[in-house]
Amino acid sequence: MVQKAKILLVDDRPENLLALEAILSALDQTLVRASSGEEALKALLTDDFAVILLDVQMPGMDGFETAAHIKRRERTRDIPIIFLTAINHGPHHTFRGYAAGAVDYISKPFDPWVLRAKVSVFVELYMKNCQLREQAALLRLQLEGGGGKGLLGDTKEPAGLLAELSARLAAVEEQAEALSKQLDDDSADAAAVATAAHLERKLTGLRRALDALEPGTGNGAASLPSQN
Repeated sequence: MVQKAKILLVDDRPENLLALEAILSALDQTLVRASSGEEALKALLTDDFAVILLDVQMPGMDGFETAAHIKRRERTRDIPIIFLTAINHGPHHTFRGYAAGAVDYISKPFDPWVLRAKVSVFVELYMKNCQLREQAALLRLQLEGGGGKGLLGDTKEPAGLLAELSARLAAVEEQAEALSKQLDDDSADAAAVATAAHLERKLTGLRRALDALEPGTGNGAASLPSQN
């Protein structure tokens, strides 16, 4: 069973959180509420999130300050942040949002379909990265001479393990290619396109490492690409 991605919704107004949940429920992912910047930072200490929807105007720690804390933490600095705001002070206000680390900046009232589409892109990228980390873990297990027991279930012969790894990786490569084409067709945000390109580069590195393990290549000690 594929584990659902978590989406963090941060807003001090319960009615806004309820509206966001209604819009994003169709994505069938896990929606986590936070009613303040402090509560959001606490949630980020223990859980991994695909994307954060962050209200700008909040009492106490506002969205900009919350985003700054998120980007300073190594664990959370790469999580995409979409700022939501009820007011628009012009280009300077928008620039401040991007400078704080946002990948997008949306003014309320927003189009529910557009917001759902944007969030779905980052959820899909997150899921592909999770799949890629799984493939890397399986390959690392083989490189370390641990066999295929545990991650793949029963112990497998090296040839069988490599074949299964290759098939799993091929499935992720196909999905990543389809996602990249979708981003090109939709003229998506530059941040989403860059994230997809980074994912494809990691897939290419993992494929090369896997190919190096094939019999007859003479590269049994092939190194794995970085998963950062």
